[in-house]
Amino acid sequence: MTDQAVDTDGVRLSAHEAAQDHFLGRTRELKELRADIERAGLDTLSGRKAPRARVLLIAGRPGSGRTALAEELVRQIEGRYPDGVLRTRLSEPDGTPVPVGRAARDLLAALELPAPAGAAEDDLTEALRTALADRRAVLLLDDAAGAEQVDALLPEAPECLVVAVSAGPLTGIADVRPCTLGGLDTKSALELLTRYTGTVRITVDPRSAESLVEACQGHPTALVLAGGWLAARPKAAVSDLAKRLHTAADDGPDGTPPARVFRHVLADLPGPAARMLRLLSLAPAGLIDPHTASAIAGCSVSAARAGLDDLVALGLLRAVDSPLPQYDVPGCLHPLLRACAESQERPAELQLARARMLERTVRLLQSCRAITETDSPQAREKLGAMPAEVRFPNPRAAADWLRVRRPALLACARLAVADGELDTLARRLMSQLVRAMVAHEGTQAAAPDLYEVHSLVLDVAKRRGLAREEAAALLNLGDVDAQTGRTQAALARYRLALAAGRRANDPYATGRAMESVGGAYQELGDYERAADWFGRALAERLARGEREQAARLYGRIATAHTYAGRYGEALRNWRAAVAGYRRGGDVAAHARALSELARVQEYAGRFEESLRTCHEAVEWARRADDLRLQAALQLRLADTLDHLGDPAAARLHRAAAGRMLEEEGPEDEASPKQDADACEIRSASSED
Repeated sequence: MTDQAVDTDGVRLSAHEAAQDHFLGRTRELKELRADIERAGLDTLSGRKAPRARVLLIAGRPGSGRTALAEELVRQIEGRYPDGVLRTRLSEPDGTPVPVGRAARDLLAALELPAPAGAAEDDLTEALRTALADRRAVLLLDDAAGAEQVDALLPEAPECLVVAVSAGPLTGIADVRPCTLGGLDTKSALELLTRYTGTVRITVDPRSAESLVEACQGHPTALVLAGGWLAARPKAAVSDLAKRLHTAADDGPDGTPPARVFRHVLADLPGPAARMLRLLSLAPAGLIDPHTASAIAGCSVSAARAGLDDLVALGLLRAVDSPLPQYDVPGCLHPLLRACAESQERPAELQLARARMLERTVRLLQSCRAITETDSPQAREKLGAMPAEVRFPNPRAAADWLRVRRPALLACARLAVADGELDTLARRLMSQLVRAMVAHEGTQAAAPDLYEVHSLVLDVAKRRGLAREEAAALLNLGDVDAQTGRTQAALARYRLALAAGRRANDPYATGRAMESVGGAYQELGDYERAADWFGRALAERLARGEREQAARLYGRIATAHTYAGRYGEALRNWRAAVAGYRRGGDVAAHARALSELARVQEYAGRFEESLRTCHEAVEWARRADDLRLQAALQLRLADTLDHLGDPAAARLHRAAAGRMLEEEGPEDEASPKQDADACEIRSASSED
């Protein structure tokens, strides 16, 4: 096999170029669809304004060219929609419907609009409708599993257009006339074959070519497979293939035309190539790269890449338009591949292939994260010990791989969780996926994906009765809820995490959950409960002798009392925090705690005490080499001196703050006053 379609006239075209040439046929269908856009709807005929976008439905079996027709229609009309084209797929390759919330999130991302992590499906669809209300855009909803999915995503904007692709009618959506696809007309079908075989083999035997089109019933995927088979065998006669397919049809009910041609092509593949093809049905989201194929088939990456290119030439795979080598399985072939794998591979072999794929993915994610940590000698040593095929040359290459493979990686995590016998690998996979995303994107940018991964970890933990992992997942989910303003939901998560931590007898999870419960109550304005829960977490830390963390918790208790106006309690706890940091030798934290102590003394009207504490804090900030804090403290000194009636000294301290900020430079845009006000928030933040 080669990746060339050979024309005996001397013209050589790659199979991908042959398949991606200009659109063929469907003239009548395109004309009808374009006319349907302008057709007066039922609302217009009744004198009412249409409340929602017009829906065009292209219905047909997978592989009938329905998506290609939708894309060609969109290409022809997109100039009339200045806000662009939004695309999403509503079914997985195995036919599983995509959750509406995930589809809405993808569409919002295409609009470059924020979608809070963990937001409910209704909130996401409402945000999408709001975003499209004043736009004129096209939504291409491919492979819709049912009317409910399409209806949930319909914009309430008559100026928008929705092009839905489905296997059948969308019963329940008003005023939709399906454009149902059959086979290509004979002329277009012959032209499609010619793109693979060249003109000579068709023109020298036009009857056999037409017979082949008839055997394929004009089905585009069947014709592509037949053309790929002929292109790989320049000496094979078109008539021979036509006879074989007609004979197969006469032997019994072999199913659809693509199924008959697929079985014929598969039977002629060499053993290793046929096995790789069968096992590709295991690829997450149907997206395959050379590493995935290598792990599944148990061969080298270079051999996998060559094998994938050969399968593309035969029309059994499609090369995805991507910065990195990536392929997918045509939708109508996926169930055929899966059936072949289940019938010809032992269950243990399939399980082993899945395990190899997950293990390779884990190694790639480890390498993806490790390349960002090369400042550490230990990290460099660990990276150097990894096999060459899983190492990335630089952080940019790793980030590009993570971005391109993101849909497949998330699908891999979902599949790993769904497979009840791979929980250990699933946990490793999700741990490394979280670390890689945080390393390259940051917690905030990756929050929506992290929320999904933490939810999957929670599923694994509950299924296996892993209370410690359950507590960790609940804490992580609660943190994301808290960051996105869903404080009540976060509080519920933290309480569940506390219960799980106690079941696991895990003091870290228990203490962290208590502190997080306190933080949620503080955010809700219930400062008495916040101080109480911080106190419980403090008792846990003191019992384990964790003095530094205890000092931090004294600060959190003090902050809660400060918000409540209980300055006496706040001062007592800030003094305890100062003492704890002094004993622990944390100079920077000591300086900040003194700064907060001075703040509360000022609130309490103890200006002389605040002045002395501020001077002490300045000295510790100088030792910590923290110019920003020194400037903030100089401003606090100035405010205190104003209260004490010494404006001249106050001006000197403000001038000193200005000089410090000039020396530090414009890196931090916050003002020193804002920095001083932020000190209590930083000192009250939870541990990493």
